[in-house]
Amino acid sequence: MEKIYNPILRGFHPDPSIIRVEDDYYIATSTFEWWPGVRLHHSKDLIHWELIEYPLNRISQLDLRGVGPSQGIWAPCLTYDKGMFYLVYTIVRSFYCNMYDTENYLVTAKNIHGPWSEPTALNNFGFDPSLFHDDNGKKYMVSMVTDHRVPKKYAGRLVLQEFDAAQKKMVGPVRDIYCADGIFLEGPHIFKRHGFYYLFSADTGTGEGHGQTIQRSENVWGPYEMYRPFDEKRQEGEAYSILTSRHHEDILLQKAGHCDLVETQDGEWYAVHLCGRASEERNPTNVERFAGDRRYMLGRETAIQKMRWTDDDWLVMAEGGNTPKEIAEPPKFVRKNSISEKNNVLIRDNFDTSKLHLDYQSLRIPMSERYLSLTERSGWLRMYGRSGLASKFSQTLIARRMTEYCINAKTCLDFEPEVFKQMAGLILMYDTDNYLYLHISSDEDLGKCITLLKAENKKYEYLTDYIPLETGRDIILGLTVRNVNAQFFYGYRDACEKDEELLQKIGPCINASFLSDEACKEGWFTGTMVGICCQDLTGFGKYADFDWFEVQAKNKKEE
Repeated sequence: MEKIYNPILRGFHPDPSIIRVEDDYYIATSTFEWWPGVRLHHSKDLIHWELIEYPLNRISQLDLRGVGPSQGIWAPCLTYDKGMFYLVYTIVRSFYCNMYDTENYLVTAKNIHGPWSEPTALNNFGFDPSLFHDDNGKKYMVSMVTDHRVPKKYAGRLVLQEFDAAQKKMVGPVRDIYCADGIFLEGPHIFKRHGFYYLFSADTGTGEGHGQTIQRSENVWGPYEMYRPFDEKRQEGEAYSILTSRHHEDILLQKAGHCDLVETQDGEWYAVHLCGRASEERNPTNVERFAGDRRYMLGRETAIQKMRWTDDDWLVMAEGGNTPKEIAEPPKFVRKNSISEKNNVLIRDNFDTSKLHLDYQSLRIPMSERYLSLTERSGWLRMYGRSGLASKFSQTLIARRMTEYCINAKTCLDFEPEVFKQMAGLILMYDTDNYLYLHISSDEDLGKCITLLKAENKKYEYLTDYIPLETGRDIILGLTVRNVNAQFFYGYRDACEKDEELLQKIGPCINASFLSDEACKEGWFTGTMVGICCQDLTGFGKYADFDWFEVQAKNKKEE
């Protein structure tokens, strides 16, 4: 019998929102500063998931120029009502300050593949907005509220306002439906079942103390009663969580919370939630933020759990307890009719098609013809160098998610830089302040050369001398990650493509765990990416040609 192995979306796929439309299931996840915005996955069985679309794929819908690390798209909410898909999302433009700027928008489409509409502006009280379609035809948006006052008025606050779909605007009063001094709530969703309105919310932030609470009311405006299930490990002042990894450091799926619900064709219930798989490394105990916390290079991922309703109409985990399970039971129709097809996962890209594979994302801007071309040189990707890696406006870079703690990545490029300000290569990256960059450049004395650059919270260090390279020869660049240890390699294509053992190590074996949510000073919500890029700080647009790029990931079961 098929089983569901968690996480179902591996590597950097946080804040899942799920719907079912007839026999099709869709999950939307956050993308933050990565372009295009919001990843949509599709499944027929809740087991196998395929990336199918980015609904926010036009500058008119999503302008991320200038946003900082881990800002941009937060916690999209995907819903469906009467033949129309609705996607609500936040663009966070200011975060590392006391006054957050949280712009909330709505786009719609009659088909999941689009075209998706131009955005409708909603209210900006806070992030994590969610649209609820009541059975009386009314629609409401619920969101958390940010509070810049010192000290804050409430630790957690949720507000509700009606949305007029015909006028495409928020109407009526904005009312508090949850205010608390002790328990912080975010990521709210409202559901209706058996005459109750259920308020489903993420509690206690998004770290290892994360969890999920549920409240209910007979009126959409409240008052809401919080479910208080027994949990022997719960401590005074903590949230009452129906799902959490809190106080269970030994289980695989940590940070569990931020759930959304879906009902199957057979009336079974499942919750998708974010989670994280910890590395072996921890933060030092003397750092300013997250002292002693474990590091999560893969970022926050998406898992799924089977749920059930109690006799008195509260939602609990089907298997009992409140900790996430690594293996979940599939729905009835899968148990009856086993489905064995696998996701179409691209491992090697030879750049022989007219479009980039969906799995690639760029930083903040689309990779238009100004930045890259798949036609200028047949079978190659041409990347025109633009701004440096710290740029929040116009850098040339594409990347894929690191999905396991065991990966191999390689690329082959043809690049003849003329000055040291021209660079191209292979990058292991968390954000614009944190990365490991193996790149080809030029030196006044050595000519064409290669080096390895480390950026850690804006501290820059070259981990090897400039090593001269011969001109006119294609170069293979490679890296491996084993647990948290990264090793880079290079060699000439004509020598190494048929014999990988001829690739030479460059630089030391590096503890790459600083590429994680917990280790970064500004950016705690994404995950490590593997990519290729090109810079030309002269402004002349020197290009690099990449013949292929491959990333291979293995989980522990495959090692």
